[in-house]
Amino acid sequence: MDDSVLIEERIGHVSVLTLNRPTSMNAIDPELGAALSDAWDRLQRDDETWVLVLTGAGDRAFSAGADLKTPVPEQSFAGSFLGGTGPRPVTVPPNYLKPVICAVNGLAYGAGLELLLSTDIQIATPEARFCLPEAKVGSIPGAGGTQRIAHALPRGIARRMALTGEPIDADTALRLGLVSELVARESLRERALEIAERICANAPLAVRAIKKAVEAADQLTLDDGLAMEQLLWGSLRDSEDRLEGRTAFAEKRTPVYRAR
Repeated sequence: MDDSVLIEERIGHVSVLTLNRPTSMNAIDPELGAALSDAWDRLQRDDETWVLVLTGAGDRAFSAGADLKTPVPEQSFAGSFLGGTGPRPVTVPPNYLKPVICAVNGLAYGAGLELLLSTDIQIATPEARFCLPEAKVGSIPGAGGTQRIAHALPRGIARRMALTGEPIDADTALRLGLVSELVARESLRERALEIAERICANAPLAVRAIKKAVEAADQLTLDDGLAMEQLLWGSLRDSEDRLEGRTAFAEKRTPVYRAR
């Protein structure tokens, strides 16, 4: 059995990352935080990784958040964990090129929910629960939680979750759009990989351009967003993958994309 705090698997062009501290409900200690930061950076530069899947080990939790029982040995880790002063965040970094699918297999509390909020597609088991409890221990959701929850949920719901620290259940998360699908526990990994493979079947440069454009829509006016969309479209026009896609369509065959 792999005793790494972060298990990494490669399945085709999909890299699966599994938080692996099940006896601590996959709480994020400095070692796991550093492993996540390293993985984001390394897989961003890995030409063979087109899509990432993030999940947790065990049956109880995706992640219960920061490990409050483990002392933080260095201020540099605290800075990066909070996402402000450190150069390598624990959550998916802003402007990350490759899609990340989050498969939530239980509790997503604190930093666990912040991890989810930083991903692109979220699915969960019916037993999942979601919470930002930081105020209960004298802190704030400082790994992007206060900002991303406000974009992800209606104003009143977002403020209530952050200010009270009360959880919501999976059905509520689905209704509010925090997750896009509920999947039985035994099918969660399979479903996440199915979604990842569907994305991998598309041209990877186009997928990254779409991700960039959709993310920018939150910050741009419609006119600026449309202008950016045209620039991205133009940047793909002469790519090998676009030519391959059009040729494969005309020849009625499956395209073979190379991210070029």
